[in-house]
Amino acid sequence: MHRRNAMNATPTPSPKPASAVYVVRPTAKPPSLNNNWFNPVWKPADTAEVRHFRPESSAHHPRTSIRLLHSAKGISGIFRVEDCYVRCLRTEYQSEVWKDSCVEFFAQPKPDRGYINFEFNCGGAHLCSYIVNPERTSTGFKEFTRIPREVGRRVQVRTSLPRVLKLEITRPATWTLRFFIPFAVFEHYVGPLGSIGGQTWRGNFFKCAEENSHPHWAAWAPVDEFNFHLPRCFGEIKFAPAAV
Repeated sequence: MHRRNAMNATPTPSPKPASAVYVVRPTAKPPSLNNNWFNPVWKPADTAEVRHFRPESSAHHPRTSIRLLHSAKGISGIFRVEDCYVRCLRTEYQSEVWKDSCVEFFAQPKPDRGYINFEFNCGGAHLCSYIVNPERTSTGFKEFTRIPREVGRRVQVRTSLPRVLKLEITRPATWTLRFFIPFAVFEHYVGPLGSIGGQTWRGNFFKCAEENSHPHWAAWAPVDEFNFHLPRCFGEIKFAPAAV
């Protein structure tokens, strides 16, 4: 949706909501990617719900939750999805993962710089780009850089599902996806970040599935068009300082 079809989508105006706010709590070290949703290591993290479904969605509205923690090295996150109609075909870096059952995290560290979209399918494949101007053109965004493999491979991903699901799962299925994004990935494009504690970034979380029997598109901070790439709709992501 947010890449192929949005250029021709008709905007659906809606009142601008109050800005969503998520607080990222500190942790002494990144949680292991083996830690599941109920592991005590995630207990300090706040939980955000991705509940604002676009009207273009089917009746399937999977409950999607996200938790983040920050350490000196980067951002750790875990998505939990109470899903159904789950399908996953893409396995390569920078493939069209949003067409599969997919979760996404967009983050803009500095107001005068672009944002990075981290998009993960339920099998663990991901894509990411540094986007300065998300205006649509016939070839993609007006100003953006596809993050090369040598940088993108620093993003660590682990999922509870198999890498490929050729046959759609049509029964209820709860899955999780864990990730770690080093701050160095952001600094490669926006420059030094300095001390993270006390900073406020902007960003959003998403859940989508485009090529399954029950397509849907949902956001944490609601988008006012059928398009995820709307920095004006991003919420605030506040990094709590570490305890002294």
